[in-house]
Amino acid sequence: MATNEGERKRVFINNVDSYTGGIISKVFSTSAVGATLEEVDEDDDTGSVHSETNEAPPIENCFQVFGTISDKSKQKPDWVEELYEASDKEEFLNKVKTCDIIIYDIISQPSQVDEASWVVSALHAQLDTFASQKIFICLSTVLTWAKSKPVDEDDPEVPFTEEDYRRRKPHPNFKTHISAEKLVIKLGKTNKSKLITYVVAAGLTYGNGEELFHYLFKSAWLGKDLQCFGSGSNVVPTIHIKDLSCVLLNIADQRPRVRYLLAVDDANSTLDEIVQTVSRCLGNDKVKHIHEENALLEKSIEQADFDMLLVNLRMDSTYIKENMNIKWIAEGGLCATIDTVIKEYKQTRGLLPMRTCVLGPPASGKSTVVRQLCEHFKLHHIKIQDVIKEAIDDLEKLAARVDQEDNEEDDIKAQEAQDMLEDLIQSKEKNNGRYEDQYILKFYKDKLHSMPCQNQGFILDGFPKTYEQAKELFAADKDDDDNDDNENSPKFDQNTMPEVVISLDAPDDFLKNRVMNLPESVVAGTHNTEEGLLRRLAEFRAVNTEDETVLNYFDELEVHPDHIDICPDTDENMKQTVEKIIEIMGNPRNYGPTPEELAEIERKETEKRLEQERKAREEKEEREKQEAEERAKNLEEWRAKLNEVKKQEEELLETQSIPLRNYLMKHVMPTLTMGLIECCKQRPDDPVDFLAEFLFENNPQID
Repeated sequence: MATNEGERKRVFINNVDSYTGGIISKVFSTSAVGATLEEVDEDDDTGSVHSETNEAPPIENCFQVFGTISDKSKQKPDWVEELYEASDKEEFLNKVKTCDIIIYDIISQPSQVDEASWVVSALHAQLDTFASQKIFICLSTVLTWAKSKPVDEDDPEVPFTEEDYRRRKPHPNFKTHISAEKLVIKLGKTNKSKLITYVVAAGLTYGNGEELFHYLFKSAWLGKDLQCFGSGSNVVPTIHIKDLSCVLLNIADQRPRVRYLLAVDDANSTLDEIVQTVSRCLGNDKVKHIHEENALLEKSIEQADFDMLLVNLRMDSTYIKENMNIKWIAEGGLCATIDTVIKEYKQTRGLLPMRTCVLGPPASGKSTVVRQLCEHFKLHHIKIQDVIKEAIDDLEKLAARVDQEDNEEDDIKAQEAQDMLEDLIQSKEKNNGRYEDQYILKFYKDKLHSMPCQNQGFILDGFPKTYEQAKELFAADKDDDDNDDNENSPKFDQNTMPEVVISLDAPDDFLKNRVMNLPESVVAGTHNTEEGLLRRLAEFRAVNTEDETVLNYFDELEVHPDHIDICPDTDENMKQTVEKIIEIMGNPRNYGPTPEELAEIERKETEKRLEQERKAREEKEEREKQEAEERAKNLEEWRAKLNEVKKQEEELLETQSIPLRNYLMKHVMPTLTMGLIECCKQRPDDPVDFLAEFLFENNPQID
């Protein structure tokens, strides 16, 4: 029976900022209370439990979500009503008690095992204070079954079910988890009208961007060889994270009698099957097995993840399949729904390919611009010479295995490659050393449909050149049902059609002058000689008349080209043009720098800063030294000049004093001497007055 409309339940979920807690909390916040008590229409794409659409149930009848976060720097998710702080235990417990359903995930972070045990124990101690029944759900892991003995020693393929939970034996690193499971089950038996408890042992989760399997998906997306730890023959129990969320919704609504539940899908896939599937559908289809002991040397995987990936359990969650109301997203498992999971992974992490085409006349700088754009956005640079060379190299490698393949199908492919090479040689001979368009277009199509281009994206450098080439290159596959169903659907390949088309515009005179100003070393060996440029310009203008150009093709499909006049851009690397295109293309849609790359960037920036500081310090010291030397030199010069001046002054004074001395010696000193002698003889009372009187009376008259 469904819950009355308008009634809302409060649910607490720990670590709503984590992969598991975040998705579970979001599913609860958009799910109507009691929805799982209604029948699910298998033919209805919307579903009453959860769906792929964005349409949410009535907001007034959804679960109210409360929770904690592990990273205090993160903001509260929009779908969470309030965050609780677990540091003050008494206050935290009082807030948790206000919730009807308490869900504790002890898989993601081992530190939550102790907290979950404390919360359920504290709730049990206060049973008498509850006005209504509380539901406590411990979300645990199948690793608590890792060392369990087989159900049937003679038939190891007999799966474990919920009924076998009392026989389970944990992995050595998950003993605390099984202790928490036992405590939760035990405390739920005291007073079921007040507190009812459940343990859900979940398989390894996947979907919505991935967590545990993220190292696989990221490596595949980047085109790297995937690593499988050990032989890969171990059976890995799995479940889609949204299917797991739906199991928890069913428990919250239905309150089943079974207290211990297994939550796994029907796959029972081996680790090798999972790795091979991801590599084939997302990567380069190459897998290498590494020894288990070397696995932990990988920085991308931790001990707990390693333990989970090497688990070997065949399990069947019979109860949830027979008794719960679930509209499965991936009941068949990861391998069976890989296309859906990859789509979720790309959308959740924003890893959507960027497809761009840069066109323009010869010598307009297309390759210079595209090279910088590919470095900025981490895209694949598609040049006609590289496409042809790569395709022929692949054909030669494949043809070299003719009559050497054990597999008949591979031998046929090798023979086809040999025939193709012979056709290419004949085509080149007939067309003055050029390949016919049909071969070039085939090479381009194969390249654009390759996994790297489909994952990261690409930038076409100067191709297609004509309207007909564009029409053929981007033509929709005849076997594409999506285009055949609707006559009005776009008649082009959705997976290769560029989102952005750039036309670099410039008159012929500008292009000629530009090439003429290039250094001889740059022009040598290229098409940018005077004769080559004129020929290429004539060919370009001939196939791009006003009435029919390759740009018209994109215009007709409403992929309107952006025209950029390159004449004002005088920079050698066309920086201004590149910046304009970056603005048009928008933000990159890739992983960006890895933590290691960020650390390397930071290290280089630190080294650069320290080097700049060292140079500045050395320059300052050198400048101060030069200034000190200059000051010392100036001081020495000043002293020398001062001495010279003093000497000159003394000489001048000496010279100027000669007439005065002569005058004194001739006219003054004799009279003065006589006056002093006379003064000594008479000894007057006032010698000075006497001497003055004497000099006055005996003053010689000088004509």
